Amino acid sequence: MYDELTEVDIKKMQEEIDHRVRVLRPQLIEEVQTARAFGDLSENFEYKCAKQAKNRNESRIRYLERMIRTARVIRVQDQGDAVGLFDHVTIFNEMVNREMKLRIVTTLRQDALKGLISKESPVGKALLGHRVGDRVQVEVNPTLKYFVEIRAIEKGGDDESLDISAY
Repeated sequence: MYDELTEVDIKKMQEEIDHRVRVLRPQLIEEVQTARAFGDLSENFEYKCAKQAKNRNESRIRYLERMIRTARVIRVQDQGDAVGLFDHVTIFNEMVNREMKLRIVTTLRQDALKGLISKESPVGKALLGHRVGDRVQVEVNPTLKYFVEIRAIEKGGDDESLDISAY
């Protein structure tokens, strides 16, 4: 399986890898060596914390490298007056009887708390390609379905202002 990512996604991941390799890795290695010098490793909390931080950094580097290696690069295409990638969409959720503002983004930049919804999520999949006024069914699973109405679409573009998610 692969993730569909934009060139900006790949660039941001490569920048994070570079930072983690060139800046964080040497710092974390030094912290481990300093903590190791404190003595008995079986009761050395600083050493355990430093090792965990170093291991988290290495894990993140491997994760990002794997994402880049397996990614399928996509181009953002203008969908005319239909919902497309990076567009801001105002919807009315009939299930909760509330209007919501969302932005459709790639999986790597999703953050539901900020209204950034993945194009691969149930809501993102349902909205893509539809127009203002359309009533769209969102299928969360075979037993949970609800309708949303698209109230407004504001065209957006792929920019570097959106951070990539931590994991």
